[in-house]
Amino acid sequence: MEAPTLVLLTAGGGLIGFLLSLLGAGGSILLIPLLVSGAALPSREAVPLSLLAVTVLALANLGPYLWRRQFAPKPALVLGLPALAGSWIGGSWVKAGWIPEPVQLGVFAAAALAASWLLNRRGAFSGTGRSNRSPASVDSTRQSVLPLASQGLLVGLLTGIAGVGGGFAIVPALVLLAGLPMAVASGTSLLLIAVNALVALAAQGHWPASGLPLLLPLLLGGAAGAVVGQSLEPHLSEQRLRQGFSLLLIGSALFTAAEAWKRQSSAPQAFSSRPAAQLRQAP
Repeated sequence: MEAPTLVLLTAGGGLIGFLLSLLGAGGSILLIPLLVSGAALPSREAVPLSLLAVTVLALANLGPYLWRRQFAPKPALVLGLPALAGSWIGGSWVKAGWIPEPVQLGVFAAAALAASWLLNRRGAFSGTGRSNRSPASVDSTRQSVLPLASQGLLVGLLTGIAGVGGGFAIVPALVLLAGLPMAVASGTSLLLIAVNALVALAAQGHWPASGLPLLLPLLLGGAAGAVVGQSLEPHLSEQRLRQGFSLLLIGSALFTAAEAWKRQSSAPQAFSSRPAAQLRQAP
């Protein structure tokens, strides 16, 4: 592994661990451009490696939340079970070859832009939960079961197809639809991210053996970023953090969309570069 790639992966893992420890969301969505553009991996290798790294980093950041009992089992089931089904479906589509690489990258770019919008939506991460609601709004929480389950299915599909954990959509859904406080939504999100990514990895049926050496700098950087994030959390403005991360997501989406366009454009060129005799013989 070349030194620039090693530094890039370690720094990227640090940023991902930092964001996961603070928001319980979002950091894993940076993995795909990091692996595709930074480490020059094809999406077939990058997606399962991303899912594996997402699982480990999410579980590593889950401990403090479980220790503080910041986890909500019922919303986790309502959102999580459809998400698992979506992960299996999306991963199976990729395994069957129904999702071309440019489409995978395009889906990721769209997900990153959606994440940027969700992170800046007014009240999405307000930190107010069910305890501050009126009795009428608490009763209306029951009506959010179908929207919450639908959001879970969508998150699962994104995980299976694009290799993202989906926390950028899980946390706002748990806050806005289930009425959870931000800290509880973050802890619940981390567990759902880990399980969701494992199911998508199993559905794809492809173990990223050749890319496993890249996992070490990612995890080392992620561990360091998590420690820094947990120590700085009391001193950071959540709003400013979300705004900065939103800009990173937009840049990541644009960069990945450009990569998808590049790979889509190179396919016809590769075909047209074949000798004329071979083209005439082609069926």
